[in-house]
Amino acid sequence: MAGTTTVLVTGASGLVGAEVTARLTAAGHTVLALLHSNGDLVRNNGRKLTPGPGALIRITGDISRPGLGLTPDDRHIVATADRIVHCAAVTDFGLPEERYENINVTGTRHVLDLALAGRTPLVHVSTAYVCGERDGTAREDELDVGQRPGNAYEKSKLTAETQVRKAAAEGLPVTVVRPSIITGASRTGRVRDFKTIYPVLKVLTRGLVRTVPGHYDAALDLVPVDRVADLVTEAATRREDAEGLTLHAVGHELTLRDFSDVLAEYPSFHVPRFVPPSAFSASALPDRERPYYGRIISLYDTYFRRRIHFDDTQTAAFSGSPAPAGGRPYLRRLLDHCLRTGYLGVASSHKPTTARPDGRTL
Repeated sequence: MAGTTTVLVTGASGLVGAEVTARLTAAGHTVLALLHSNGDLVRNNGRKLTPGPGALIRITGDISRPGLGLTPDDRHIVATADRIVHCAAVTDFGLPEERYENINVTGTRHVLDLALAGRTPLVHVSTAYVCGERDGTAREDELDVGQRPGNAYEKSKLTAETQVRKAAAEGLPVTVVRPSIITGASRTGRVRDFKTIYPVLKVLTRGLVRTVPGHYDAALDLVPVDRVADLVTEAATRREDAEGLTLHAVGHELTLRDFSDVLAEYPSFHVPRFVPPSAFSASALPDRERPYYGRIISLYDTYFRRRIHFDDTQTAAFSGSPAPAGGRPYLRRLLDHCLRTGYLGVASSHKPTTARPDGRTL
């Protein structure tokens, strides 16, 4: 995209939204940051976002309301947007279904109404897990293939992306970016918010749940937040190249065997035992484990069953960067960061005894 442009970013205070906003303003673009409250934007490194050389204009709104709940003055400002990047979503698991419906489905409908009214190109951030509960390869050009969503969040994102596809069929320029499980920065493992898989790591490594339903050959895909933000930003700034594409923003693929083996390198960690789902019974867990299973692990256990691989052929061709390899080293970086911050215990107790393939210990 030649020159600079004005981009409306919904969810601009979120983990991905703040990083996309930082990249766009650093490239000289103007960002209209849609926020629930007019506060500071914080980057993944924990620092306040300082825009520049592009401009950052904060706008208070609510995607769950028609017209995004904008004032008349803000509607005029938003009408100047050349692009919309829709990052806003409820991503926590275990919430009432109407919460996902209100934000992820109805909110996307309201964003689409705005985009369609001005024929404004849209980059929609979905999730790779619209694939649902199935094995095999999930392709970028697939959407509804009769899959069963793994939870209410996935169901809402599948419905939202279906709405986006319908708008694209009506002529709206659209790009869909589907991240997998968003985790810490590529080089450092640092993450601003300990969400997604992090509560699971805490419960498992503390031994609060010791037996989990899952297959050792099931696959987890962990994508660094910077890789997602890079791809979303590139989709927004290379609109003509990105138009019509669905891009899998995927990262480091690990089997549960990889996951278990890496946890075993840390003497302070408990290592869960994965058993076939058909042989698992939550009621058979010890009394002290059942509450942690019900509140945390049960929300994520479909991810321990899926033998899924995300094809990223379109993404690699568009960005010139295929999904990174080295799942085990990346998981170690995430765990090391969790220990440094105290999230998974005291950092001083972290003295792994298992050497890495290069001969160094962690």
